[in-house]
Amino acid sequence: MHIGMLGTMAQMYSSDLGEKTKRGQLGRALKGKIPGGGAYGYDVLPAGADGAGERSINAAEAAVVVRIHQLFAAGDSPRAIAKQLNAEDVRGPGGREWRDTTIRGQVDRGTGILNNALYVGRIEWNRCSYVKDPRTGKKVARPNPPEQWEIVPVPELRIVSDELWDAVKARQAEVRIIMTRDADGNSLNTAHRRASTSNIPTCRTIRSSPRPTPQ
Repeated sequence: MHIGMLGTMAQMYSSDLGEKTKRGQLGRALKGKIPGGGAYGYDVLPAGADGAGERSINAAEAAVVVRIHQLFAAGDSPRAIAKQLNAEDVRGPGGREWRDTTIRGQVDRGTGILNNALYVGRIEWNRCSYVKDPRTGKKVARPNPPEQWEIVPVPELRIVSDELWDAVKARQAEVRIIMTRDADGNSLNTAHRRASTSNIPTCRTIRSSPRPTPQ
């Protein structure tokens, strides 16, 4: 009983701490401050009187961000862009090499260089909820509906123009449509049908002759 009570109290404490953390992040977002970690293209400023969350544009990294958007809008794939940047020894986030996933990210979750709305001067908070998978015990991200997002304009942090951002979004939508269709333009989930059984040769059943009855 004692162990069970301690486990219950620990779970309640963890849940309460998570709610307090979420409220604190919401408060920073509503003040126009970055509620999460660092983002490529920005420098973290020392905490001021209003707390942490202030950012300033890193000119060198911002130029890379604009270049990535321009290359993708012009038709280059994230893999080709990453390969080109690595060949030029341009360091990615955290000083690491570029990977296509770092650039591509996930549109629904707003991750990746091509999907970070901060580059167009918007903080989009609460795009995802993190829930524990009962099968693995690990937390997984689940996109929230847009009506649950908190969007705060931060024009002083804009790096990418609206025109370039819209061009990237248009190409992402085009690529998504192409990836979900085959060479004939058919939807992939309807293009694969079971082969007709009329062309499949049937197997004859070979009956063995009856064994002779022992005398």
